[in-house]
Amino acid sequence: MKHPKFVTTPEISKRMSQVKLKRGVAEKALAKALWNCGVRYRCNYRALPGSPDIAITKHKVAVFVDGEFWHGYDWENRKARLKSNREYWIEKIEENIARDERNNAMLESAEWIVMRFWEKDILKHLDSCVDAVLSTISIRNGTNRLQYENVSDHEDLLIVAEPADYQKTVKNGCRHDD
Repeated sequence: MKHPKFVTTPEISKRMSQVKLKRGVAEKALAKALWNCGVRYRCNYRALPGSPDIAITKHKVAVFVDGEFWHGYDWENRKARLKSNREYWIEKIEENIARDERNNAMLESAEWIVMRFWEKDILKHLDSCVDAVLSTISIRNGTNRLQYENVSDHEDLLIVAEPADYQKTVKNGCRHDD
């Protein structure tokens, strides 16, 4: 799709050239934590719609790490605050949101579980995000013993809490059954 003309300066060009499309800090942190928990995956798996940042093929779980700006976090409020290149960014980000929804639908129709995390939630709540992925895998396997609890300041981030009668130990920063 042809976007409106983008007005830029050398400072903006330099800043935009520093933006990483793949393997950002949050994505690497989540991937490394999952690997330490024994979860094996493919990064940016191009065989799937949307090339999930982390594709856990054995369990058919697709994990996306979405940047708040690029994927429209709190979009209605943020859209109103855009000043530079307003038309361009509104069209670009709404296109990204629509593409994310299409990719989710294609993955779900292929019986994949789609999980999306905001970058800042991973950076603030890495353990909870890892637990959410591990719990999703255990649900997929029919061995779920964890319960979800929404205690985040963001309604779409679920924190995983263990039942009182379920004892776990921590090994390599990851929770395992005794």
